[in-house]
Amino acid sequence: MFILSVLASRGRGVTGALLMAVAVAVSAGPEEARRALERSDYQTAFREWRALAEQGNPEAQNNIGALYQSGKGVPQDYAEAAQWYRKAAEQGHAMAQHNLGLLYENGWGAPQQYSEAAKWYRKAAEQGYDRAQNNLGNLYSQGRGVPRDPQEAARWYRKAADQGQAGAQLNLAAMYLQGIGAPQDPKEAARWYRKAADQGQAEAQYNLGLLYGLGEGVAQDDGEAVQWFRKAAEQGHPEAQNSLGALYQSGTGVARNDKEAVQWYRKAAEQGSPKAQYNLGVMYEQGRGVSQDYTEAARWYAKAGLQGQLGAQYNLGALYAEGRGVAQDSLTAYVWFKLAAQQDSQKSARSLDRLKEKMTAAQLEQAEEYYQSFIAQYGSPPPAR
Repeated sequence: MFILSVLASRGRGVTGALLMAVAVAVSAGPEEARRALERSDYQTAFREWRALAEQGNPEAQNNIGALYQSGKGVPQDYAEAAQWYRKAAEQGHAMAQHNLGLLYENGWGAPQQYSEAAKWYRKAAEQGYDRAQNNLGNLYSQGRGVPRDPQEAARWYRKAADQGQAGAQLNLAAMYLQGIGAPQDPKEAARWYRKAADQGQAEAQYNLGLLYGLGEGVAQDDGEAVQWFRKAAEQGHPEAQNSLGALYQSGTGVARNDKEAVQWYRKAAEQGSPKAQYNLGVMYEQGRGVSQDYTEAARWYAKAGLQGQLGAQYNLGALYAEGRGVAQDSLTAYVWFKLAAQQDSQKSARSLDRLKEKMTAAQLEQAEEYYQSFIAQYGSPPPAR
């Protein structure tokens, strides 16, 4: 959960930095640039800001860099963006320092150098720039460009979180929840998740839903869990979509509705969630919320199984063993049962043993060869329960 929170925060930070960079010119640039920005005429805005930037104005230099980075009004050119960010950053412009750090962290327009990213983030962070504080916290959390130091990460997250930076609030909550860099405190985790969730941060909404479902750090409340899962699910969060589907399937915190469950499982499954793909497969196999369709069940089980989802691997093995929705194929059943058994599934191991008892020595040899060829082609899927 913590790693996912950090990654999500970084992704939103890139977009947010660009939007904020362009927005600065509304108050700092020429009137014509402001009007051009309002009508999305980025070419005119670029022309107006370029003249000011060449005179050494750091805010205009930062804005020119942002346009080059985003490809608005000019062809996208990270190297040119880096050049203009540097001009502003060297004059102490905090946003430009942060934006230059982003380029170094991601290897855009410059070699990927985490130490340089940390240097520029720190300059901006020490001026109180919240996005830089959060991103510097990320580097300390991961040990990139600086020694790994969870306490230092938490310190920077808190500085940004106290300013209302949603990504930092999310990251700080995760540290409290796991007791990494901060004392383990589910109540404090819930408090910070709520702050980020109230700003519309989907990952925080999902995590807050989990806490309500578990009664961890908050009073257990299935209705609240449904509410927060829905908010995140409607923003396209796949884990929240799958969780909301599960609540509809079980009738927990909401009236039971298999069709609604299928709808949410499908949304998550189409985004590649192995849990949702498995759940959707089960609904097709059992004919819940959809017409029973073993072939469709097998299709979704295969998608989830290739990602290491244990239940999907076992169920797909059973379909092949019995010839339901697919042509009966003991060799393919052998592969899926063995993959599941290697995840310490006793049920799968027993099914594999029963299958072996029905096979001749030659068939067993052939099945093992088929398994090895499968592994050579697809690799051994990592566990994804």
